[in-house]
Amino acid sequence: MKRILVQPAICSGCRACEIACVARHDGRFGVAAARIRVTKVERLGVDHPHVCRQCRRAPCAAACPADALYRDAATGAILLRPEDCIGCGTCVDACPFGMAALHPETGLAIICDLCGGDPACVKRCATGALMYADAGAGARAKRERLAMEAMEAAERGRADG
Repeated sequence: MKRILVQPAICSGCRACEIACVARHDGRFGVAAARIRVTKVERLGVDHPHVCRQCRRAPCAAACPADALYRDAATGAILLRPEDCIGCGTCVDACPFGMAALHPETGLAIICDLCGGDPACVKRCATGALMYADAGAGARAKRERLAMEAMEAAERGRADG
């Protein structure tokens, strides 16, 4: 299953991803209804994008008393049936990552729907901090990076000794 993967080390903090998300879903600009959130860690001077993890056992969907949230068979994303949503916020409370929210105007649940398999935030990310890839791709890339670093350290050790 594909999902949005984040490389926070290369996020510039421009927040264009948030704006692209709202433009795609609400047809206007702003960030209040974004399904992606960029957090600025002031003391470190870094920005960190946060995205819906598209959990396999989605606690947001399981908690919904109205069964308004369901998994899309094509993309694997959690989707909302707006006509069934009662705006109770149970999904918001159930999300362990703080990525579910209630729309500031409609009061309905907003959860990343992966833009139907073509995420606007990923397309708009100028630095490549966001990727739309298989869930294991991020872990694979990290393992490869760690292996390369270990090999380079071993090489340096041989050259020094």
